[in-house]
Amino acid sequence: MARHYKDIQLVVANRVARIIFARPPLNVFTIAMMKEVADAVEEIGRMNDVCAIVFSATQDSKAFSAGVSIEEHRSETAYQMLESFHEVFHALNRTSKPVMALVVGGALGGGCELVAFADIVIATQTARFGQPEIKLGVFPPAACVMLPRVIGEKRARELILTGELFSAEAARALGLVNYVVAENELENKAEQILNHLRQLSTPALETARRAINETSGLPFDIAIKHAEDIYLNDLMSYRDPAEGIEAFIAKRPANWKHK
Repeated sequence: MARHYKDIQLVVANRVARIIFARPPLNVFTIAMMKEVADAVEEIGRMNDVCAIVFSATQDSKAFSAGVSIEEHRSETAYQMLESFHEVFHALNRTSKPVMALVVGGALGGGCELVAFADIVIATQTARFGQPEIKLGVFPPAACVMLPRVIGEKRARELILTGELFSAEAARALGLVNYVVAENELENKAEQILNHLRQLSTPALETARRAINETSGLPFDIAIKHAEDIYLNDLMSYRDPAEGIEAFIAKRPANWKHK
């Protein structure tokens, strides 16, 4: 049984765990809320058969998230704020399940950083994105790391240094968003992709995501060696790879154990 949270909802069904931001209207991240998100991710990590994590907001929200609370950017709380926010990313990396973000309204500041960290992003046509921190006299550390990897260094520099907002279609053109859909098509598109993931082995998905994340930016020889290590020492310690191969040879559906 999933534990109760105050500022988020955790819903687990049909091999998918949904973390729903529940601080409407703007889902501004506080230190307490970010700790809840990280705790929920760790809880999901112990669910072996869960194939994906989906971030979204409650229906009465006006934004996916308008970012981290401005008050908690003050010098006396900045360390705790950054530590709590970045622990969400560390937890997602430790869990290493595919991450999907469903964006309605604004994804600004920390909300945009979480979108950059997601593997698959579906946004509505009216969604907006941006890293406006520079306008407050600060900068977004996670975006400085993630955005250049996702959209390229030149565009990342421009967006971080100007703080300007951009549309869902612009985000898709940049590679920050995978799909832009009408709001009434958002869940259908998400389910279409999730149904693909549900047919797959959880260990295969998790180790593949680890290999992508942990080799990013490394020289090729080092990167391929690390990917091989994950394949041989981690993935092949599970039962699912043998089942997948046997199922293919026997021309039957695989019976994944997710272990």
